Amino acid sequence: MIFNSNHRGADVAKSNLYGTCDASICVRGPGYVTAQDIILPPYVEIVDNIQHIASLTEPVNLCIGLEIERNRGYLLKMPHHFQDGSYPIDAVFMPVRNVNHSIHSYGNGNEKQEILFLEIWTNGSLTPKEALHEASRNLIDLFIPFLHKEEENLLFEDNEHTIPLSPFTFHEKLDKLRKNKKKIALKSIFIDQFELSPRVYNCLKRSNIYTLLDLLNNSQEDLMKIEHFHLEDLKQILGSLEKHFTIDLPKKK
Repeated sequence: MIFNSNHRGADVAKSNLYGTCDASICVRGPGYVTAQDIILPPYVEIVDNIQHIASLTEPVNLCIGLEIERNRGYLLKMPHHFQDGSYPIDAVFMPVRNVNHSIHSYGNGNEKQEILFLEIWTNGSLTPKEALHEASRNLIDLFIPFLHKEEENLLFEDNEHTIPLSPFTFHEKLDKLRKNKKKIALKSIFIDQFELSPRVYNCLKRSNIYTLLDLLNNSQEDLMKIEHFHLEDLKQILGSLEKHFTIDLPKKK
């Protein structure tokens, strides 16, 4: 059998569910193997069914097990993390391929206004309108902390006096927390500052865990009940808490 894989492009799938799922390819040669030969769960859809995968030149069976994941960003797969017989492939969870913008003025006299034009290209797993909606929502999430008065200035009480803390970096904030955890507003430290993997971050966010205070209100047992949350994810969080805060989560409440 001669197996000629095609590396010109990656197969793109779309799903409304996060996490991983299993799929497979079972075909008999000779012939071409395309994306339409992938056996998928009912909630996963291939964007381009004619995407070429391989060419079989002999009358043999080809069976491949696949693991499909929905995530964000770029995921580098390390070969030593996989069992023998598996072939790790780097994943690009970035559906937006290109974006252009332009600003145009219109109006008469002194009443001129500006209009923004956006051009968005995606890989088909979501529409440009959906991409703009998701990006806008993420941007709002990033700026919401600045809109809350309690999160504009970190305050702590010292000798019955309220003293505003001057702005400092995240690592300086962690040093302050180590010295006096009780005096720092834990809800002012957000989980996106923990350097967690995108999958762990998304799991916490879907469970309404946005800040360090939210996280400390949960036990290890609570976190393990989160959908698609694994033991390795818990170890990552515990390691981050130990490294930055020298604190730990209780196993049970």
